[in-house]
Amino acid sequence: MLFLLNPNAFVKAQQNRSPRFRAIAIAEIGGGHALFDAAAKPWLDKLAADSNFTIDYISDTKKINKDFLKQYQLFIQLDYPPYPWEKEAQEAFTDYIENARGGWVGFHHPTLLGVFDGYSMWQWYSDFMGGIQFKLHIPGGASAMLHIEDKWHPVMKGLPLTFITEDEWYIYDKSPRPNVHVLASIDEATYLPNKDVKMGDHPVIWTNEHFKARNVYIAMGHFPQLFDDTAFTTLFRNAIFWAANK
Repeated sequence: MLFLLNPNAFVKAQQNRSPRFRAIAIAEIGGGHALFDAAAKPWLDKLAADSNFTIDYISDTKKINKDFLKQYQLFIQLDYPPYPWEKEAQEAFTDYIENARGGWVGFHHPTLLGVFDGYSMWQWYSDFMGGIQFKLHIPGGASAMLHIEDKWHPVMKGLPLTFITEDEWYIYDKSPRPNVHVLASIDEATYLPNKDVKMGDHPVIWTNEHFKARNVYIAMGHFPQLFDDTAFTTLFRNAIFWAANK
């Protein structure tokens, strides 16, 4: 017996499916990272549509409180620094991470830790990032070779053991390694063009297992062409689904 399928019914069924999870992404408007953020949004929107999750966007922390975060199983910090957060947002985010109310993926800006623009250091966030403070950066960026240190971690799935990428690398007052689980580090000897701004042991992808929430920090996030880099998009995709526990 031949059964004819109604394609419109199939599409409607797909649309009526409950999303696997809901994500919120924060990215500031303008600034030096606007092009990265502009490239990230259509990439994220397509991934969400293809993988059946939803994603919303905010450009500051004014909406963030505990009730707001209850809606989301994943918090993606595109390029938003850790210092200009309202007190209620700080408390809600701290609760979100410490009590594993959702997962977190952060790019580039979260380790811009220090006293900036009249804001004081958020010490909890510094501890979350491994107890570091921002010291220097590489203006204009440089390409460099990254070495994967934990090839078995789900965030590293499908990545080569070494790969080259470019970014405006951050330098800290010390390595976060004693306080975090390092997934990949940078070989500063491979900077192209060569740069004198170095810190020695230089982790660039890590997770802090002292906090209940699944979390992963990725140092890249300055240049929009990262979304043309298969290694970066694989890393980003892996991080999303691991942090969301899906």
